[in-house]
Amino acid sequence: MQPDELAALDATGQADLVRRGVCSPRELVDAAIDRIERLNPELNAVIHPLFEKARRAADDARHEAPFRGVPFCVKDAVCHTAGDPYHVGMQFLKDRKWVETGDSHLARRFRQAGFVFVGKTNTPELATSITTEPLAYGATHNPWDLSRSPGGSSGGSAAAVASGMVPAAHANDMGGSIRAPASECGLVGLKPSRGRTSLGPAFGEYWGPLTHEFVVVHSVRDVAGILDAVAGAEPGDPYTAPAPRRPFVQEVGADPGRLRIGLHAGIPAMGRDAHPECVAAVEGAGLLLERAGHVVERSRPSALDDEDVFGPFATIMSAAIARDLDRWSDRTGDPIGPGDVEPGNWSMAEFGRTITAPAYLAAVEALQQYTRAIARWWSPPDGSPGFDVLVMPTISRPPPELGLMAPLADPEAAMSLMSELAHMTAPWNATGQPAMSLPLHWTDDGLPVGVQLVAAYGRDDLLLRVASQLEQSAPWAHRRPPVFA
Repeated sequence: MQPDELAALDATGQADLVRRGVCSPRELVDAAIDRIERLNPELNAVIHPLFEKARRAADDARHEAPFRGVPFCVKDAVCHTAGDPYHVGMQFLKDRKWVETGDSHLARRFRQAGFVFVGKTNTPELATSITTEPLAYGATHNPWDLSRSPGGSSGGSAAAVASGMVPAAHANDMGGSIRAPASECGLVGLKPSRGRTSLGPAFGEYWGPLTHEFVVVHSVRDVAGILDAVAGAEPGDPYTAPAPRRPFVQEVGADPGRLRIGLHAGIPAMGRDAHPECVAAVEGAGLLLERAGHVVERSRPSALDDEDVFGPFATIMSAAIARDLDRWSDRTGDPIGPGDVEPGNWSMAEFGRTITAPAYLAAVEALQQYTRAIARWWSPPDGSPGFDVLVMPTISRPPPELGLMAPLADPEAAMSLMSELAHMTAPWNATGQPAMSLPLHWTDDGLPVGVQLVAAYGRDDLLLRVASQLEQSAPWAHRRPPVFA
């Protein structure tokens, strides 16, 4: 099989080639390295190549691992890998050539699943932006249109997967950072239920309750297979998601039954309208679900109209950024000052330092009350039937141009656009519910637009069933961006 043919396969397909003896792990990895070397100069997705380590790992790949030898990229944030650079988009850490000495629990599970780390991907500084344009490493470009953002903060991973460099890559999501890049790069991105994957050993939570970690991929079956491989609590985790009823891979293609589905498309949410292309994407998904026999109603949790969620969200995020800077000052032994980080992050950290402990706890309580209000739509307190799935835009517009939200752009305009883009994704970080972006729509000029599915907490299995049904009725595997292997 030719190297470029491998690029068209998802992670499950590449693993199957190894299992059947058609390809060796080394052949998969060498082909991925070739693709990265050819494509990365245009995209700037991979910032830390790990090629020689990857070749050695491929030669030692465990035979029983489900994704043996499959090339994989790790986002340079939260999920650190032993002996590799870890800079979180910071010039401060880049200048000090910071290297982590151990794997996070999730990195270890990726390795145990058989994935071979071929590189680490670009991320905005401290993973705080919905675009990937850090001053330390420069902008990552969207393979569908090089002038557009690939999203953030997992934009490097999304560009690497969308362009065919690798079939799967690690991503994390504090306010939409898996789902927004998936939407903007034409990929599948699941933010699992809170606690489904471990943040250990360094953290039990990260940015309070907001952070979730997983992957961006091409197919629903990859989501299910990788979730089976890496999900579950580690000793000392403060909580974990409910155990699945059966392996997640068994949900792919399974009949979801006749569901009650809420459609939230063109109705203004929190004072902002979705772009017509995003509305069209949701309307199209609603028609597909109706044809599949589901009951589709125009409905959403009324609490989604409550803008108060963003005040507590900003409080927790700002306190977390201040703590991040303090942590790195302690770990490096060098106090971080205003000239060591991008202006927006310094401003957030300065605000975070003004937050009192009672104010922080009040913000956590506010998010918990918001979560209870949202949950009533799925499980009404009076015992009446609730909804099973909510369908809505992933983000509020197609991929925006690079530069609009860059670190040195106009702060007010950049923050306004970030807020607009994230207002459909951030609520589900607050509630911890599983939410998935599917590439179901393309604009006339060829830009991808994601549709977001949301289920009740712990019902990742139901999302997989519905997503698989949509993938079968409106397949996207044949679509390729202009910049592709």
